[in-house]
Amino acid sequence: MDPSVQFADADSHAIRSQSIGGVYPLRSRTKSHGKQSSVDLKTQELEDAQDEDAGLRDERDFKRSQTFSLAQIFVLAYQSTGVIYGDIGTSPLYVFSSTFTEAPNRADLLGALSLILWSVTLMVTVKYVLLILHADNDGEGGTFSTYSLLSKYANIANRDPREATLIRMERHLTDELGRSTKTIRSTIENSGFFRGLLKTIGVLSVSMVMADGVLTPAQSVLGAVQGLNVVKPDIEKSTIIGVTCAILILLFCLQPLGITKLTFVFSPIVIIWLALNASFGIYNLANYDYAILKAFNPFYAFDYLIRNGYHGWRSLGGILLAFTGVEALFADIGAFSRRAIQVSWLGYAYPCLLLAYSGQAAFISVHPDAYANPFYNCVPKGWLIFSLVIAIAAAIVASQAMITATFQLLSQIMKLSYFPQIKVVHTSTTYHGQLYIPSINWLLMIGTVLVAAIYNNTTSLGNAYGVCVMFVTFFDTCMVTLVAILVWKINPYYVLLPWLTIACLDGAYLSSALTKVPDGAWFTILLACLLASIFILWRFGKEQQWGAEASDRFPTTHFVKTCPDGRIQLSEQYGGKNVSSMEGFGIFFDKAGETTPIVFSQFIRKLVTAPEVIVFFHLRPLEVPFVVPENRYSVSRLGVPNCYRLVVRHGYMDEVITPDLASLIFEKVRNHIVARALEREGEQPATATGIEAEKVTVSETVSGTGTSTPSRSSTNSSRLEALERAYNHEVLYIIGKEQMKIKAGTNIVRSFFIKAFLFIRDNSRAKIASLDVPMDKVIEVGFVKEV
Repeated sequence: MDPSVQFADADSHAIRSQSIGGVYPLRSRTKSHGKQSSVDLKTQELEDAQDEDAGLRDERDFKRSQTFSLAQIFVLAYQSTGVIYGDIGTSPLYVFSSTFTEAPNRADLLGALSLILWSVTLMVTVKYVLLILHADNDGEGGTFSTYSLLSKYANIANRDPREATLIRMERHLTDELGRSTKTIRSTIENSGFFRGLLKTIGVLSVSMVMADGVLTPAQSVLGAVQGLNVVKPDIEKSTIIGVTCAILILLFCLQPLGITKLTFVFSPIVIIWLALNASFGIYNLANYDYAILKAFNPFYAFDYLIRNGYHGWRSLGGILLAFTGVEALFADIGAFSRRAIQVSWLGYAYPCLLLAYSGQAAFISVHPDAYANPFYNCVPKGWLIFSLVIAIAAAIVASQAMITATFQLLSQIMKLSYFPQIKVVHTSTTYHGQLYIPSINWLLMIGTVLVAAIYNNTTSLGNAYGVCVMFVTFFDTCMVTLVAILVWKINPYYVLLPWLTIACLDGAYLSSALTKVPDGAWFTILLACLLASIFILWRFGKEQQWGAEASDRFPTTHFVKTCPDGRIQLSEQYGGKNVSSMEGFGIFFDKAGETTPIVFSQFIRKLVTAPEVIVFFHLRPLEVPFVVPENRYSVSRLGVPNCYRLVVRHGYMDEVITPDLASLIFEKVRNHIVARALEREGEQPATATGIEAEKVTVSETVSGTGTSTPSRSSTNSSRLEALERAYNHEVLYIIGKEQMKIKAGTNIVRSFFIKAFLFIRDNSRAKIASLDVPMDKVIEVGFVKEV
């Protein structure tokens, strides 16, 4: 093998081996002076080519948390009030009615109120707002984002090798960790059981939030519309169900407007609703039983549980409805930011809810039968109709928290290859985390309408509701505990007691909620398990696919070698044949932007020919609305003559694939050649334009023996000539069409799962037509991989 090729292969391997953290060391370039042989020049050219390729990976490719000004934080806090607290904020509609089965005595009422107040305080304020929100992953929240954060600090997840360099690994050095922390990390990393358990927890949490996303809109809207019974007791149930379904359909039809536009309507509604609850609470405390405020003493909560025993424990299933929606609070952090949520909760929603529950309890202590419909029965005279209108509006808004959380979580799992790529629409250029997923929106709408029609009352829905919430909150407790140990490097002994305390709280509520499984909670658990199975199946299939594609995941020089005279040959392991040159400008679509596109390796090995000029075209989406033109395009020259890689970094609002794509690629490659030539001649590369290409001259370095060898200037000139000749002759878009088949001898169970994955894959992947390139210039290269 040519020594220059051996060098390039070794260097490429070195670069890949150091790319886990996204850091690529660049070797210093050696300027040549005096005479050079052709082989020496080729060696130097290959070294430069590998250096340029390495330079494509930099800080621009990594996601980082968006920073906001103080004014933006308050705007987001206002928006979050309209999205996040609709669910928690409408709980006063049904918490007391779900807790008691008959009119309570004052002692039980006092104990239940104490449980509600301290549950909201401990589970929402302390656990989530003050602790768990700090465990975000570059601004994203939810249990699955916590799993992703852990995977950066511990080797617990397999990744697509093509995308490994785009993940910023931040694993702490072993010497920096205490003995107990090292033991915990090594145990997790070396145990397949623990790695699988963490993955399952992350996936199940996403699935359970989505399952609740089907129930929450139905529960909230139906609960509000049932308030019509107070105004018109003889209203028919079919009317209530019809109005509920109509409102739900309208809600989902509004989703394409985006969070920012929706909150202009939603936030005032929730703000008025919470203010109304707080005002009614103050009114009832002043007029009925202000002494009920003794419930802030946690003694009454323990006394209630001890006195009522089994029935007290069962009633926790109703009390937990006071903080349902808290899981969405964490998942929605990507749309609003941690600071904004803390401001809106601590500054407004939290005190309003404490007053609301206290006021309802003050009224019920004087009128015990009012527990059956606590909000409407506790409304002061003359405010009923207005309260009904606001309650219905707030209940509609309550659904938004889970809908937004579903969009956020599904976006996360798609990034980590747990779900097929589907269309995601970003709805704001200012706040990057606000998005909308059309297909999921309509599926949620169908599911929610069906659930509302089938269950048809809030009692039945309440039985199905709550179990998934408690599973998610318990999973969050465990995952954030690991974050505290492995990421924040807190001594495990300091973490143990807080974890045990919060886990006992979670366990108490979860065990009570599980008693609802036969009465309806089986539905959400079944739905969550079904969704989790799809996610895990897709991930399993993707891992099999990555393994099958590993044979093509090498540098370009692994497949072809360049001879001293400039000819290209297949490497010895692929037959060593001479590769002929075909006229034309070949654009190979590159999915990864790393090493060699599979479509190129398959093309050159099967046809033993290559276009005169080759460009590997890779789109690298960044989570920003726009990428400025000077940062958008990166061109590198690879270790094969006239072979380049163009990486296009683009934001979610940028239009990249256009009918004149080939001319854009041609222009960027040409400017790159000119800029490199001018740089070597001492010119500023920023002045490299098409006109200044004429400055590149053909020159020769004459050796002392009178023989001449090509200089870099002549090489650049020949590259320009080849580029223009190829582009003017013909443009070809070369795209891979991969099919997968199951290896012979695969056992029946594994074969079944792979077949299921392939079925989903074949019916979900993007089609060539979506690339919007001239179809008469497209070449598809078909190939088969065994899995």
